[in-house]
Amino acid sequence: MDVSSKKFWHGKRVLLTGHSGFKGAWLALQLYRLGAKVVGIGLPPIDAPSLFNLVDVLGRTDSHFVDIRDADAISAIVKKAQPEIVFHMAAQALVRRSYRDPLDTFSTNVMGTASVLDALRGIDSVKVVVAVTTDKVYKNLERIQPYREIDELGGYDPYSASKAASELIISSYRDSYLAEKGIAIASARAGNVIGGGDWSEDRLIPDAIRAWDANIPLEVRRPDAVRPWQHVLEPINAYLVLAEKLYSNPSLAGAYNFGPQSQDVATVRSVVKLANKIYGHGSVLWGDAYDSHHEAGLLCLDVSKAKKLLGVTPYWSLTVSVERTMKWYQQFRDGKSAIELCEADIQEFFSSMSSQ
Repeated sequence: MDVSSKKFWHGKRVLLTGHSGFKGAWLALQLYRLGAKVVGIGLPPIDAPSLFNLVDVLGRTDSHFVDIRDADAISAIVKKAQPEIVFHMAAQALVRRSYRDPLDTFSTNVMGTASVLDALRGIDSVKVVVAVTTDKVYKNLERIQPYREIDELGGYDPYSASKAASELIISSYRDSYLAEKGIAIASARAGNVIGGGDWSEDRLIPDAIRAWDANIPLEVRRPDAVRPWQHVLEPINAYLVLAEKLYSNPSLAGAYNFGPQSQDVATVRSVVKLANKIYGHGSVLWGDAYDSHHEAGLLCLDVSKAKKLLGVTPYWSLTVSVERTMKWYQQFRDGKSAIELCEADIQEFFSSMSSQ
């Protein structure tokens, strides 16, 4: 299995949008550890606590708090940074919030993506762009067969539709502008991510932590919904490896699924039960009726392309992923620092992968 290389990343100029978010903070931390010079763009963190603040991403990157829809500001930052590699992760990333504010979701995820890619058109230093979307870009027919990168895009809810639309933006910029300049661009479609340091609203594990620490029941809306769960370090490594491969072989540009092994695709119910057992306390109220908003009941990804072309293979099982996640929160609650906990997970994940 392939793992990101410190030799490759040392000294690389990297632009990372969305560095103030959950996954963005993890990626910023790992890039810092690898020796990259990171310029970050994002909104001020809104979660309290915030992983961005707890692991001092501000002190480890050249940070800019800018809305990605501000095309002029984005262009100015990019021109000054002269990045070699770009990770575009900034987004409105919550399904239920997208129902409440669809216009903000569409403008952020579609026009925001366009403004970032447009800012790269005249930058000769750029070699690689990894644009992160989601596993929800597919037209979900609730089928058992995992979705492949060539399957039809779609989107029932505003979030999914906005991300499917951003895939078209990515493809258009690749074909119309970036490929002819020698810039390799790929979209990364990752499954449901868990890991320590996520305090976002309407996400399963953060909701569980908040409920159980407050001694109130966790309310689970759709216990039998099936999702491709993975620890946050799985896509972080996948994004890094993808960028490395594109740097040396631009012909690998395209779309990639990143998710767990087929046996680790699991129901919400099974993840909650495992998390509850590990955490050691807390009750659950299982929902038996859908609310007014549609959410997919079954979603699986085919990750064979990433395995074949990139050498990226899922490493931590669902059980290990949930264990590492819940123990992160337990130890944080008991007084350990977030940076210490993240460093421990990173060390365990990457050193174990490298020894395989």
